[in-house]
Amino acid sequence: MLALTFNLQNFLIDIKGPALAFLPVLAFEGGTRRNIPKFEAGTLLYVRVVKANPGMNPELSCTDASGKAAEFGALKDGYMFECSTGLSRMLLSSPTCPVLDALGKKLSFEIAVGLNGRVWVNANSPSIVIIVANAIMNSETLSGVQQKIMAEKLLQKIQND
Repeated sequence: MLALTFNLQNFLIDIKGPALAFLPVLAFEGGTRRNIPKFEAGTLLYVRVVKANPGMNPELSCTDASGKAAEFGALKDGYMFECSTGLSRMLLSSPTCPVLDALGKKLSFEIAVGLNGRVWVNANSPSIVIIVANAIMNSETLSGVQQKIMAEKLLQKIQND
């Protein structure tokens, strides 16, 4: 999600949908009218959809159902790329997506996946971010077995270099 604009009550957010979504300024843990978060235009946010009905803008929140921030909020550093919604669903599937499972056994990284096809990856090293992002993007048309083989070959190549 990308923060676009702000009025006194809501942030307007591009969620890659037919309309902008709104994120109330109070939809943050401990949010009050005096404690309004500050976001630059283009800030990447990890949010959840609270309401989505035809004919009205979706409503978002940066808290879980119990009102806690959990993992929601601004995503710092890292790299965001867009993929198909089919790939984002595969990345979120259970059991764990084969490419993420294979990479996660050898590399340390963070990932946030939105059902809208936006994926954020962060790691201690820019090269790991690039490796993970490229592996994910290249995995879309591969079967689970092919994803695992691709990731293992990639990890072998990294170890040999």
